[in-house]
Amino acid sequence: MQLLFTNFNYQATFNSFLFTGVLLICASEHEERKGDTFQSPDKNTDTITKEKRNYTRAHDRILVTPRKKVKKTESKRISSRPRSDISCIRLGGICQPKRYICQGRYLHDKCSGSKTRHCCMPVGAWSGFCAGHHNNRVRACDSHGCGAFNSKRGNGLHKAVDLVCDEYGAVNAPFSGYLDGPVIQKDPTGIQYDGVKLLNDVHCVKILNIRPYRYHGPVAQGEAFGYVLPLQERFSGITSHLELQMCDGTDPSPFI
Repeated sequence: MQLLFTNFNYQATFNSFLFTGVLLICASEHEERKGDTFQSPDKNTDTITKEKRNYTRAHDRILVTPRKKVKKTESKRISSRPRSDISCIRLGGICQPKRYICQGRYLHDKCSGSKTRHCCMPVGAWSGFCAGHHNNRVRACDSHGCGAFNSKRGNGLHKAVDLVCDEYGAVNAPFSGYLDGPVIQKDPTGIQYDGVKLLNDVHCVKILNIRPYRYHGPVAQGEAFGYVLPLQERFSGITSHLELQMCDGTDPSPFI
């Protein structure tokens, strides 16, 4: 009887130890699983955090990237006005505000200073064309018409000025400039008038009914560069003259 009780106690103790061991093993596995469970989110969290930081840094780099400094180059207006009045003075003019009366004609961009200052060219600024005449005299009316600018000529207007000159008389340059080739003009009757173009930085004129000594090259003011062709053979009673035209068709009267 006592032996049976002893075996029973031994068996119970053994079973108790066995149950405790099982519990310990289960508890250990549970802790490991719990550790894995908590560890995995941490890793994911770290990964997500790192990715977020990288994105933030990249995003910050995009936002913080300094803009290239664009140099503001203001367009500087280069004034075309001369630094002195010498160009006007050489032409025989005087620089003055345009509000003042000019007996001749104003030329632009020849004077320094304010934009209101212009070069006033006085009447008779050009020297005489025709040798033997002290001044330039416009041809009066005769049986063949009048020599003034815009005078009636046939069905139109005379867009030139006729200056009285002697036949075969020398023609002098009214200003210093360059001879720039021959000029030819025909009237309705088919008669051809020869001439030459004279120009400088300010003026450009066509001088007709003359025979130039040359058609090209420089010429000084007062220098003879041709002679007047005769008209009496073709137009009996006409006043001998040369014809003066501005290249732009304006009236040359203020200069002569």
